[in-house]
Amino acid sequence: MPEPRPPLSVYIRTLNEARMIADVVRAAQRVADDVVVVDSGSTDDTIALATDAGARVIEQPWLGNGRQKRAAEEACRHDWLLDLDADEIVTPALAAEIAALFAAGEPAARIYRTDLALVPPVGEPWLNFGRQKRHKLYDRRVVRQPDHDAWDQFEIPAGASIGRLENPVLHHAFEGVAGFQGKLNKHSSTRAETLPPKSAPALALRIVAGFPFYFAKKYFLQQYFRGGVYGFALAFLSAEGRWLKDVKMWERLKRARPEQAE
Repeated sequence: MPEPRPPLSVYIRTLNEARMIADVVRAAQRVADDVVVVDSGSTDDTIALATDAGARVIEQPWLGNGRQKRAAEEACRHDWLLDLDADEIVTPALAAEIAALFAAGEPAARIYRTDLALVPPVGEPWLNFGRQKRHKLYDRRVVRQPDHDAWDQFEIPAGASIGRLENPVLHHAFEGVAGFQGKLNKHSSTRAETLPPKSAPALALRIVAGFPFYFAKKYFLQQYFRGGVYGFALAFLSAEGRWLKDVKMWERLKRARPEQAE
């Protein structure tokens, strides 16, 4: 007889995510008895695949990055939530670690750091470097996702107790560098158009001198150098995506107030 799963809901936003959604849903069921897919108009087999895999599918027109997650939070049965993207896999080790938090009742903390480990299209998963810090496991009675078009990561409330999960979520972020570059371009456009703009002098400085710093952060601080040639390429493209946000924000500022962007 299978072990009872903790009182935890997993939510996943989707739009044409047939590539992995069935695997993501089944992996999430290792630790949750409530898996909610919030779909914003898929035209591929996402909805059918998610339903067949055992998810509850809710169709919700796109509200914005943060607001779509808020709609997903509202649809969940439990107060404890795990936020997953449609390319993120809960491993058996992570599922066991999360279940152990609930073994004696409520977890000790109210928010848990839940790192992402990249699974590149070529080579082994980056388990020991390049991990992205996230807080994906949380109690919605303590914190909610932001009411925002672009931003979809909540700020930690003052005084909130924070725990850490040792096992990462496996992130199958892209199928190749072309797809990775496309994602970065899309994200840079969204953030450039919706986030408060920097001043013209600050943007000019970032455009002229920021790229090496963006690259160094990925390549050295996040240790992408351990990924060899592929690590160099991904660090370069990541820096380009960050730099493009500055350029696009400059364009936005120039369109709105040409005299401040000369």
